[in-house]
Order: sequence, then structure tokens, then C-alpha cells
Amino acid sequence: MQIQIVRGDITEQAVDAVVNAANSTLLGGGGVDGAIHRVGGPDILAECRRLREETYPEGLPTGQAVDTTAGRLRAGRVIHTVGPVYSPREDRSELLASAYRESLRVAARIGADTIAFPAISAGVYGWPMADAARIALQTVRETGGVGLVRFVLFSDDAYSEFVAAERASRTAAE
Repeated sequence: MQIQIVRGDITEQAVDAVVNAANSTLLGGGGVDGAIHRVGGPDILAECRRLREETYPEGLPTGQAVDTTAGRLRAGRVIHTVGPVYSPREDRSELLASAYRESLRVAARIGADTIAFPAISAGVYGWPMADAARIALQTVRETGGVGLVRFVLFSDDAYSEFVAAERASRTAAE
């Protein structure tokens, strides 16, 4: 499995699947979620509404993942996952790792060989970026299942933290 870390816009990625850092309602929101719904168009929201009605009436649980059409995105599918809100008093690292693992499992199930991830939970959910990067990279390596994982980071700070975490993990492995 190849891992790439790029600075960019996840809605512009031409991959088999992009991962949406969704909220449990699956009905859009801010950040990555809002951008994916805006650029992808109404077909994504329509499928999300159907999923809520038929499968997840209480919302998609934290750490789980589900796929929909990608609408007008360049990607083949959107994998929606709900990351945990960061808490300094409660270790929710396993839920964050689960969001990455479950997204990769969905990718394998739908036959995706290339996948683009944002920094799940590291935006409005408040997860410290350095720790989010460490968990993301470690979980993706341990899980595998696809040929290419691309982390697409919107800010210079996020990009720098992911690059630093990648270097640290390579150094630790040597």
C-alpha cells in the first residue's frame, strides 16, 4: 500500500473513493462535510436521506462508515464516516481509529483501490492535529486493503503535522 500526503482540496480528488468527515445526521454540515455536499450536489444528500430513513434512523454511529454516490465529484464514491469529538478527559482514540478502519473496510467492499482521506475529527471536532495524524497513519498502515491512501490536507498546518507524523513513524520503524 502506498501512502501519499498532499496539501489540497479533497473535493478535487480523482480517486475511487473520498472519505467524508461527516456528522451522524449524514445530512451535510460544515468543513469537509459541507464542501463534499456542495461540490458533489444533491444526489449525495438524496442517498444520505434514504440511508437515514432505511438504515440509520438515529444517525450513523461514531466510528462507523457507509458509502454513497459521489454525485458530481471526480471520485467514484463517497465514504461517510463519523469521527469522535475530542475530549481531554476521555480517551476516544479507538473511535477515531475505527473511523479510518471502517472506511477502509467499506472501500475494500466496494472495490476501491484508491482512497482520499481528510484529517478526521481534527477540524471543528477539536482533535489535536499531531495526534490525529499519528492515529490516522498508524491505523491505515495496520488495516491496509487498498493500493493507495492519499491524505488530503486543506491547511499548511495540517499538512505539516501529517508529514511530521509520517517521518516519525518511518524513523521508529527503522
